[in-house]
This record gives sequence, structure tokens and C-alpha cells, in this order.
Amino acid sequence: MSKPFHYGGQAVIEGVMMRGRDRVAISVRQPDGKLSIITQPLAGVSRGRLRETPVARGLITLGETLILGTRALLHSAQIAAAEEGEKISPFVLGGTVAVSLGFAVALFFVVPLVATRYLIEPYINSSLLSVVLEGFIRIGIFIAYLRLIAFMPDIRRVFAYHGAEHKTVNAYEAGMPLEVESVRNYPTAHVRCGTSFLVIVLVIAIFLFALMDVLLGRPPLWLRTLSRIALIPVIGAVSYEIMKFGAVHAKNTAVRILLAPGLLLQSMTTREPDDSQIEAAISALNGVIDVEEAADPHTDTPPADDEELAPLAPS
Repeated sequence: MSKPFHYGGQAVIEGVMMRGRDRVAISVRQPDGKLSIITQPLAGVSRGRLRETPVARGLITLGETLILGTRALLHSAQIAAAEEGEKISPFVLGGTVAVSLGFAVALFFVVPLVATRYLIEPYINSSLLSVVLEGFIRIGIFIAYLRLIAFMPDIRRVFAYHGAEHKTVNAYEAGMPLEVESVRNYPTAHVRCGTSFLVIVLVIAIFLFALMDVLLGRPPLWLRTLSRIALIPVIGAVSYEIMKFGAVHAKNTAVRILLAPGLLLQSMTTREPDDSQIEAAISALNGVIDVEEAADPHTDTPPADDEELAPLAPS
């Protein structure tokens, strides 16, 4: 008997994407009020043994989140705007991912380092204290960024769909029927949320950057910048394992205390959804559950009914 799969996903423009064991489903509310639902099989790397290998699975998840998430956002934007459903160019997809990744690295890793170097380090002599203060600046920028984008009406709707996604997964994991009336009663927070993952990333970064600076002997700015960027995949992989451990042991009191900051911060990235948004999340989750339950449980090959997603780019 195969071990249970933890379903999850993300909010998109006027809809929700859900990832299953073998495929992904995207449910988007069209301008006419109807739901557009597509399901597609995942690329092989997302279903192979590496996906269950510690550390490696974290790297795969990062790449998967970037590629699938961006593709789902571009698809949902087309549907929500009632545009022709043309195939998304790999160049558009790759360029969008590259720009998004570059912006995130610059804002959350390079800017805090430069700010610490020129605004704080002239007044302190401790390398460790410098890294800790850099970490607090990074966390402050992250929180300020979330507060700023929350003023945008379109983002507030995305956050509501994010809440609908969490409610739906919470209801499913509680064994409740996937109906609006049942799902509505569940919380908008979830221990496996990407927001919680990012909180773990910000904390782990402080420890790894401090260790690196100690080993390198408080290196010059350019070397510290390179080390920050080079360590991002390592931080992501370690953070994924911590989040996965926390999700498995979420009922443990000590673990719940450690998870509390991430759950608290989700109040900034989720909103209470309306019934139509919950309906979109339910249809996305059903989109992967129905197909996967119909497939042979003893094979790793999903039924081929749609176009296969492009292979993941290296993370």
C-alpha cells in the first residue's frame, strides 16, 4: 500500500492550481462566470525516485514551484482575460522565471547585505552580529513587501484564492466531503504553505550565512554576495526538509511553537474566500484526485489524456 500523498497547490489569477502525485490541475474562473479546468501530467523528474530523496526533493520542489507556478499564472491570466488559449512559449516562460528569480534574489538577499555593509558595519566589529542584523533586515523587507502588495486589489483576490486552497486541502485531510458548505468551515492557514516555507528560509539563511562568514573570515562584499547566491539552493533544500518534518509532527507542542511564526504570517498572504473561490479550489483538487484514483495504483504512469508539461529546468 502506497503512503498517502500530501496534496497542495497555489493561488493563480482568478483560480487555483493543485498538484497531485502524477499531475497538476488548474481551475480558473472565466469572465462569464464559468470555471475553466485543465489537467496535465507532470514531467518525469517530478514523479521519479529523486522526488522522495531527502535534500534532492527540496531542490526539485524549488524548480517545480518556479516552472509550474509561473506556467499556471500565465495560463490563468490568459483565461481570466478571455484571451485565446495559445500555447505559452518556452522563451516567455523561461524569461518570466528568470526575471522573477533575479528580482527575488536581488531584493531579499543582495539588498539586505549591501544595506548592512554600508549602514551598519561601520559601527560594529562583530561578524556574527552583522549577519544577524542582515537577517533581520531581510525579514523586515519580506514583511514590508507582503504588506505593500496587499494594497493591490488583484493581489487581494489572489490571497483569497490562496485561502480557498488552504481551506480545501484542510477539509480533504480531515476526511470531509469536498463541498462548499464543508470546506467553508476550515481555516485559511496550513502548515505546508509556501509562506511558512519562506519564513524557514529566512531563519536558516541567518545560520548558514553566519557559518560561511566565519569560515571565510568576514570576506569582502563581492565574495559575500556570491556566497549568498550560491547558498540559496542549499537553504531551500534544508528548509524544505524542516517544513516537511514539521508538517508530519504538527501535533507536537514543541513543533507547533516553531511553526507558529509561519502560520501567523499566513494571515498576510491569505484572505477569507467567498463561495465561488472555494468552488474553484475544490474543482482543482478534484481535478487531480479523480484522475489519479482512476489510474492503476500499481503504476507510476499517469493516463495520457492531455499535453505533457515541459520538463523542469534546473533549480
